[in-house]
Amino acid sequence: MTTIVSVRLNGRVVIGGDGQVTLGNTVMKSDARKVRRLYHNQVLAGFAGGTADAFTLFELFEGKLEAHQGNLDKAAVELAKEWRADRSLRRLEALLAVANKKSSLIITGTGDVVRPAKDLIAIGSGGPYAQSSAMALLENSQLSAREIVEKSLSIAGKICIYTNLNQTIEELICEDIEKEVPLVDNGKIETKARAHGRGAKIKNSPLKRKE
Repeated sequence: MTTIVSVRLNGRVVIGGDGQVTLGNTVMKSDARKVRRLYHNQVLAGFAGGTADAFTLFELFEGKLEAHQGNLDKAAVELAKEWRADRSLRRLEALLAVANKKSSLIITGTGDVVRPAKDLIAIGSGGPYAQSSAMALLENSQLSAREIVEKSLSIAGKICIYTNLNQTIEELICEDIEKEVPLVDNGKIETKARAHGRGAKIKNSPLKRKE
């Protein structure tokens, strides 16, 4: 097992995972990469469960992304349908956490697609510890999405015996923030945004968190 955490906050989405691969009671590898970028680096995906099973699902999911021109929701639903219907895939034991600039989803081994509350995902054996940590940090700190993922993985790694402290973290920037470019007008220096009578824009700002 493992721990995978994803946080979406302030125009960024981050997925991180630990590096431990366990066979029975033995640690076989400590630096596995369980988080990958897919579909021209536009989609992040992390897995929890059997390594061989997860890579099989990665390949299938990437194929669905290509077939649906990167549409994450459609690709996830189609993978879930195939996962549920194909007898050979039913035996694959893994969970996938996937995200792009707009959506965060969990694809389960039972063929379900789940959109998590508050765009927070924590799966794997250390998931409950990481989720508790991330929820507390989201509500009581000013940390970035990446910092929350890092700290949550570290806490899970100190508690869960199937999770270590080696981390792989990937990040996507979701929103374009208009930069304030200095302008000179009649000897006065002002910003481009102010010249239009308003502050800098954040398109579809996620800063106001819905409760």
